[in-house]
Amino acid sequence: MATTSDFRNGLCIDHNNDLYTIVQFQHVKPGKGPAFVRTKLKSLTTGKVIENTFSAGHKVNTVRIERRPYQYLYKDETGYIFMHTETFEQIPIPEDLVENADLMKEGQEVEMMFHAETENPLSCELPPFVELEVTYTEPGLKGDTASSTASKQAELETGAVINVPLFINQGEKIKVDTRDRSYSERVKG
Repeated sequence: MATTSDFRNGLCIDHNNDLYTIVQFQHVKPGKGPAFVRTKLKSLTTGKVIENTFSAGHKVNTVRIERRPYQYLYKDETGYIFMHTETFEQIPIPEDLVENADLMKEGQEVEMMFHAETENPLSCELPPFVELEVTYTEPGLKGDTASSTASKQAELETGAVINVPLFINQGEKIKVDTRDRSYSERVKG
């Protein structure tokens, strides 16, 4: 058990029969009335972010979550197969637990979150940036821009399609931000 004074970003709590992690919180002491804590909570099962207000001193059940390093091996009818990088144990993970799975290639290192008591996998997080090769994109023509932020679609080696600047060509490696699926930079060498 914890109280609102123990809140911190990343703390996992059991709220309304679901597991949530605290994304943001703010202690508020209005001039009139009791103090309260305004929070943004992200569900570990659905990924939805909700806002909730707790009265000051409210007791909540904390949940122990473990982060473990895994490596993506392959995909089959059971889902995605991952291997623990230290114990070499292999586990299948359903598709809905892997966010931006189309940006993941074989051998990709990921971090999995597990409920410590039940050993259930909760989510699979890709690193913030991944390097992928452009397998197909239309050639960009010089002077073919109406603005400085012109972009075109590119298909990557994993099958994902993202927008890239006009100067990116087929066969080049690029760095992709997995949080918002955006082009970050061209990979040198």
